[in-house]
Amino acid sequence: MSLLNMATQLFMSNTNSSHLESNTVMSGLKGLLADQSGNIDLAGLVSKFSGSGLSSIATSWLGDGNNETLSTQQITETLGQDKLTNFASGLGIDTDSAASGLASMIPQLIDKSSDDGSLLSGNTLNAVLDNMGGLGGLFK
Repeated sequence: MSLLNMATQLFMSNTNSSHLESNTVMSGLKGLLADQSGNIDLAGLVSKFSGSGLSSIATSWLGDGNNETLSTQQITETLGQDKLTNFASGLGIDTDSAASGLASMIPQLIDKSSDDGSLLSGNTLNAVLDNMGGLGGLFK
């Protein structure tokens, strides 16, 4: 189980494009959100949103309460129009659909990877995901 797999499933469940293939989405997310080692750096992602003036929103995803939402405009401003356009093009969907899917997926990904205001470590996160029945447990 990896964060990239979880991000892929969350994105696909939040996008109304039934023609998307998981390998294509995973590749696109890897290009958009992954660090040099090919993994999603959640702390870096939270930092990126916090640095874009969205600190209170990003902090809500880490806590145990309700998650504040992102707008498609906030996604575009934070990730960059060019990167978002390339991501959407690679998936064969329009930029608005890509931004909408990311605006739903990113808060869920960080929320499911955190507890009580802190990001879970790799081993703890894997144990939580395994106890939930892997990705299938996320969507029950």
